Amino acid sequence: MLPDAPTTAATIALDARPARRARKGRAQSTRSAEPGQNLHLRTPYITRRIPTYDLLQEEALARIEATAERILAEIGIELRDDPEAMALYRRAGAKVTHLTGATWRIRFEPGMLREILKSAPACFTQHARNPANSVQIGGDAMVFAPAYGSPFVMDLDQGRRYGTISDFENLIKLAQSSPWLHHSGGTICEPTDVPVNKRHLDMVHAHMRYSDRAFLGSVTAPERAADSIEMCRILFGAEFVDRNCVIMGNFNTTSPLVLDGVTTAGIRTYAAAGQGSIHLPFLLGGAVSPLTMAGAVAQCLAESMASCALAQLVRPGAPVVLGAFLSSMSLRSGSPTFGTPEPALGSLVMGQLARRLDLPLRCAGNFSTSKAPDGQAMQQAMMSMMSAVQGGANYILHAAGFVDGLLSMSYEKMIMDMDMCGALHAYLAGIEVSEDTLAFDALAQFGPGEHLFGTDHTLRHYETAYWDSGFNDDRTYETWEESGSVDAARRANQRWKDVLARYQPPPMDPGVDAALKDYVARKKAAAPDAWY
Repeated sequence: MLPDAPTTAATIALDARPARRARKGRAQSTRSAEPGQNLHLRTPYITRRIPTYDLLQEEALARIEATAERILAEIGIELRDDPEAMALYRRAGAKVTHLTGATWRIRFEPGMLREILKSAPACFTQHARNPANSVQIGGDAMVFAPAYGSPFVMDLDQGRRYGTISDFENLIKLAQSSPWLHHSGGTICEPTDVPVNKRHLDMVHAHMRYSDRAFLGSVTAPERAADSIEMCRILFGAEFVDRNCVIMGNFNTTSPLVLDGVTTAGIRTYAAAGQGSIHLPFLLGGAVSPLTMAGAVAQCLAESMASCALAQLVRPGAPVVLGAFLSSMSLRSGSPTFGTPEPALGSLVMGQLARRLDLPLRCAGNFSTSKAPDGQAMQQAMMSMMSAVQGGANYILHAAGFVDGLLSMSYEKMIMDMDMCGALHAYLAGIEVSEDTLAFDALAQFGPGEHLFGTDHTLRHYETAYWDSGFNDDRTYETWEESGSVDAARRANQRWKDVLARYQPPPMDPGVDAALKDYVARKKAAAPDAWY
């Protein structure tokens, strides 16, 4: 369990700011978990009102696409341990070569996968149990979700440690409490105190109970994927699930150019139920992909297309999301690096390629290799996150909490990243140009040499004109120093504790929750614990 918030001189000072009239509103918004005057920006998902940034011209894009087609036709994809997937590819016209045992090489003629992918929706809705929080995936929509997959968690009090189910629930609660995230995510951290073969049940139930937003289900085994979908049938009703997307699975290819049977069986399970799937090559330049970004993007496109196509072969029209996780590495040490400029450029190109395929895109996020919620963490995060925003990504996993090269989930960085996501709501709203916003009357009312504080225009707009961080400390140095010189990491440490202390779970029908708990208990009782 996480400790109670400590009472220290610094935290006392944080709440004992000088009561200066001009600073009162700002001081209150800094202490509050709510964004104050930014509430007009709160939406179930962002609809972008700024254009995407198209980095490459037609000739370069066509060469990348041609290279991806050549990879698929001449090298192909290795498929392991899934004869049903092999048969689906073969019936669709792929060239299948048996290698050994349950391993095949699958090759696709140029244009074949593009034709198959025409049945995939360009845009779809993932429904949440609270209909007001359902999200659109695709088109001009952008959805932020917390980080995913870390075995460790960290905070300033206890340091780095293995994640537990208590941490998992806390992180869901933090995400649910933020107006700037739109999706509950999936494996926010690994709850290592629950058996491997049963933790998916607790994780899915936690998303359902502690959040009323859309979420990701289990992908670590096809039977766990099936459990996730069955629990959704309890939550939403079987008929609703049969007609709508209520859950997605996040599937990684095994780069370079391999689809393993666990992944493909999971994809087939979600697709057969009409549920969504994200198809993501995890490419580390120089290790499992070319270190030159054009080559990495071509490989990424090839792998994701082959994976997305499998869902269409199972059930044409099943929702899919093209994925790109591009990363660099330190060629001196061999360590992965995140938040660097070259993968950011690659994400921009993946946005262009996804739009040419008319498919939703998942890429980038608030990536960092920093081991603490510090300047490096936020500099790298912004480099990566802005590439997703400018590139037109529709679903951004890892939008909050990512540190330590994805090995750790940071409570403090989650707070800092969510505040950045709030700023992006304002950024993506663009600039309105109208008679009112051109504000001629604001200048004309009092004329030259007079301040604009009291103009009618200022009074109409002062509450909504600028995004106002609910977290940053924008006071003068002297006021900050008088208040204890509390830096961003320590403010974030206090903030997550305050948010958890105030958290209230969204209402759930007691009968539904009882049915979910019964399902979890029966499934757990049916098998012995497995810890690997």
